Amino acid sequence: MTCTACPAPVHTQFVSPGLVEAIVEGGLDPAGDPRWAESGAKSPEEYARWAGHLCGMACLQMALGTGAPSLFALRDGALAYGGYTEDGDGVIKGLVYAPFARYVAETHGLDAVVHPRLSPAGILELLDEGRTVMASVHYGIRHPERPAPGRGGHLVLVTSRTADGAGVHFHNPSGTTAATRAAALPLPVFERFFAGRGVCLPGVPG
Repeated sequence: MTCTACPAPVHTQFVSPGLVEAIVEGGLDPAGDPRWAESGAKSPEEYARWAGHLCGMACLQMALGTGAPSLFALRDGALAYGGYTEDGDGVIKGLVYAPFARYVAETHGLDAVVHPRLSPAGILELLDEGRTVMASVHYGIRHPERPAPGRGGHLVLVTSRTADGAGVHFHNPSGTTAATRAAALPLPVFERFFAGRGVCLPGVPG
């Protein structure tokens, strides 16, 4: 199902939506994205190194609505709070939810609540309260017709129930088509990819 009524703007973690499929499924070097500078990165190399880790920042961009800071401005803020870390070998780790939630609250004034255990029904309850949910899913959710390869490791922004109340609308920062970037799935299908954790945020401003 395609999402047709999500209130949040649609952002991808790679600045050129038309290149997402080539990057995430075709092996294209993100440094070749001609729009890399729009991310706020200092160089194509920095963009290429980090963009694959910034699904959470793309979700935050969407949650902040029109006029949100750039991906790398948000990355810098989250990094300063410990939302991302780098080990001695330069391996990037994160998003770490608790420091990310502090960053969001103190810098952007959003009431962010970490849910280390969250059921699919719990997502619906949060949506009914007017919240949005950054949910941990497997990136394979962009191919819901296939068996789920796993759960978690990627973040999408769940914005509302579907019209029948039995599914969810969500925006996927690594969606490879318009229909997978702003998508909707029945809850049992979504659950196959969902890791049972996330961060809830206020509803997206109109």
